[in-house]
Amino acid sequence: MATVYRLHSDTPQPRKTQAIATALQQGAVALYPTDTVYAIGCDLNHKGAIQRVRQLKQLANDKPLTFLCSSLSNIADYAVVSDSAYRIIRRLIPGPFTFLLPASKQVPRLVMAPKRKTTGIRVPDNAVCLALLEALGNPIVSTSALSLMADPLGHNHHQPIDQATLFDALEKQVDIIVDDDQPMTYEVSTILDLTDEAPVIVRQGLGWELACDWGAQLV
Repeated sequence: MATVYRLHSDTPQPRKTQAIATALQQGAVALYPTDTVYAIGCDLNHKGAIQRVRQLKQLANDKPLTFLCSSLSNIADYAVVSDSAYRIIRRLIPGPFTFLLPASKQVPRLVMAPKRKTTGIRVPDNAVCLALLEALGNPIVSTSALSLMADPLGHNHHQPIDQATLFDALEKQVDIIVDDDQPMTYEVSTILDLTDEAPVIVRQGLGWELACDWGAQLV
């Protein structure tokens, strides 16, 4: 059974935040809120936890995992950020955007796209996520938990589920559940491919119109 931590959505309690960060450092897998959907995640530096996330999501090793960073300078630790990428990222963070960038040597092979050597990075506009990142000192893997809510035939729910249903379904599969007592959100992030000079939107999600305003192109 997962340990449930209830955090203030605007001012997360430092003691609880540190307890979660310590558990993540030790290999815990967490269900937590972001500025888009609820996510499954772990410490980017814990290989065993990353493997658990992959198993939970039934992801092959050639499927990349997105992770959260705390700032643009933090992104630069894990990715090669060109001048053109820098210009659009600084306009869009924090926010509901995933940036596909060339991975640096600090990115574990378990999370990057092996053929392209790219990685997906977000800086969320969410106080709980940012507090956890600060307490942990490392990026946090972030992959949608809603895709796990499928029926036995593998069909995803067509109607939005509520928070209680999500928690009940995953409480035996994760170690930590973070509850910020906020309404569930269901819209995914916008994905921008920044591996070339011109930014390209490869998935329209929250905020895609703003990304277009700052120069991103639709596929």
